[in-house]
Amino acid sequence: MKKRLTTIAALALASCFPNFSARADEGMWLFSNPPTRQIKEKYGFEATPDFLEHLQKSSIRFGSGGSGSFVSSNGLIMTNHHVALSTIAALSTAEKDYVANGFRAEKLEDEIKCPNIGLIVLQEIVDVTERVETALAAAKSSAEAEAIRKETIAKIQAEANAEKGLRCEVVTLYQGGLYHLYCYKTLTDVRLVFAPEESVGFFGGDPDNFEYPRYNLDVTFFRAYENGEPMKTEHFLKWSDNGTSEGDLVFVSGHPARTNRFNTVADLQYQRDVYYPHMMNKYRRREVAYQVFGSENDENARRIATSLFRIQNSRKNRGGILNGLQTVALMQKKIDAENELRKLAAEKNLIDAASDPWKEIETIMAGWRGRYLAYDLLEANEAFTSATVSKARGIVRYVSEMAKPEAERLPAYRGDALEGTRNGLLGGFGGDADIETMMLTDGLSMLYEYSKAVEGGRALDAVVIPQADFDGIFDGLSPKSRATQIVQKSQLKDRKFRESLLDMSWEDLQKSDDPAIRLALAVEPTARALRDYNEAEVAGPSRAAYSKIAKIRFAVYGTEVYPDATFTLRLSFGKVAGYTEDDGTQVPFETKVSGAYEHAREHNFADPFDLSQSWLDAEAAGKAPMDAPINFVTTNDIIGGNSGSPAVNSKGEVVGLIFDGNIQSLVLNFTYDDEISRAVLVHSTGIREAVRSIYNLPQLADELGK
Repeated sequence: MKKRLTTIAALALASCFPNFSARADEGMWLFSNPPTRQIKEKYGFEATPDFLEHLQKSSIRFGSGGSGSFVSSNGLIMTNHHVALSTIAALSTAEKDYVANGFRAEKLEDEIKCPNIGLIVLQEIVDVTERVETALAAAKSSAEAEAIRKETIAKIQAEANAEKGLRCEVVTLYQGGLYHLYCYKTLTDVRLVFAPEESVGFFGGDPDNFEYPRYNLDVTFFRAYENGEPMKTEHFLKWSDNGTSEGDLVFVSGHPARTNRFNTVADLQYQRDVYYPHMMNKYRRREVAYQVFGSENDENARRIATSLFRIQNSRKNRGGILNGLQTVALMQKKIDAENELRKLAAEKNLIDAASDPWKEIETIMAGWRGRYLAYDLLEANEAFTSATVSKARGIVRYVSEMAKPEAERLPAYRGDALEGTRNGLLGGFGGDADIETMMLTDGLSMLYEYSKAVEGGRALDAVVIPQADFDGIFDGLSPKSRATQIVQKSQLKDRKFRESLLDMSWEDLQKSDDPAIRLALAVEPTARALRDYNEAEVAGPSRAAYSKIAKIRFAVYGTEVYPDATFTLRLSFGKVAGYTEDDGTQVPFETKVSGAYEHAREHNFADPFDLSQSWLDAEAAGKAPMDAPINFVTTNDIIGGNSGSPAVNSKGEVVGLIFDGNIQSLVLNFTYDDEISRAVLVHSTGIREAVRSIYNLPQLADELGK
């Protein structure tokens, strides 16, 4: 059922400030400041400290950018297939393609150890705001404040790591209004237990992405081990016997990545006019490059599948966000909310003409508009999407910084951080040469196409690359030839060679004839100037201005307000609910397993609607759980990063697994709506019945929640 993007005017009704209406299930709330009053008033449920602690310590963050949870006392972990996809792909070979064919461990010995997978579990939250703000009080400029802030945060983290034996990180909340220390337990031995075929985990592919109704078994199970044995987990989520029904209260515990609900209008206008249009162009061209590469043969298609999926997902996601920003009704709502806050702040004498943070951000964005494109391509390395060039860029900056007195170096090149920076540059880098060449070709082509000739060089918006540097980037070659030259002829894959470069003087490094180093030397002056500008004129001043706005918001509206998402653990609450499309179509709250077969037949089982053989065999044998619910929707407030988040009922039992939002939910980056925006989940009953009946894994089905 293909649907169009709804009128954003219908989505822009909720305020972005904390005087929420009684009906709204709005908020990505801190576990340290949960919305207990709102939940009690609307749903009559008391979220006790024990309930919240159990949910917190059952929740897991995936370093790849998603969420998960413990779902048994023996370390069983649940997440999405698409969150696990990069790990599944890394374990696959041409002979054993676990992406295409899935994976099933019938016993513990069959579970496969996963390399390079980073999972962490939040154990403790400590408010360190006073310590950071005390240090910042000594700053005499925004640039000095930014340096002090980073140094103070690094010191707090180092002390906490040593004291607690956990992985600790300081999180900036309310755009600088608060600083919290989050301390995590790290899971180091993680093994793959079960993954469905990609045709089932991502059934419907890109056409159905961000759509609803859906019919996806987007689930994967891992297991955490300690000392070679399955990890005994005190905190895990039990499984609901009955799943969920329309109107039920649902909690989601996960790690939303980023929202911009409290950004100023000037900031949002910059995103609308500059940031997202560039992102869309970048993703579109990369998607084409990946598709062309994958079309050459089946093996190429397998190797590029994970990257292509991520690009397609990002492109569609950013397109929905941009559509929202380009809608007058949404932007007007933001203008009205900002004007209201500024009016109330003025009445309380919280701002004046000499210290107006909104005007400060307007000035910052005006200067950044002409520099962002160059910053993204040159300093953020988007024109050089290559492991080889990334190493070269890092080596050049390392040697450049080491030529300075330690006190003048960037934070990553002094003190305790220096060893980690050097080790990172000496560490290995994987990847296939043909894929790297393809990606670097695309990046260099984009740089050339975006630039225009001016007197003395090439211009990227307001930033000029001197002609000599531009020539050094390309070395007189086409983007494809230059990319091929760098990947094939650079010696940077040799660790000893990299080590010799790191030990060189700045003068000696400039004599290197390695093609990747030559490119890095050519781009460094412009890239470094852009970095310095960003630090001194954008990042630091913006943080200071937003910190002022956060304090103003606290003074005007009080403390019952959630912060923007920061890829840290958050709690959302909502209910199971269908919705009505613009054309009056009633969209049901859940779909059935039988619907997956019907959807496949409607598309003649053609890719990406080709159900796997295991599903076809189960249907033929009469084993498919046709009446079991497979997907459903709720009003929970989610965003990217929530993928893999568990959904639980008021008993703390698993009823579902977040895997998507409908197309109307993409504006949740900027504003909340519970009329038509929905989180899309895999149903707990569908998961267990598919594992038991289709994949013939009764022991795994029985373990869930035990």
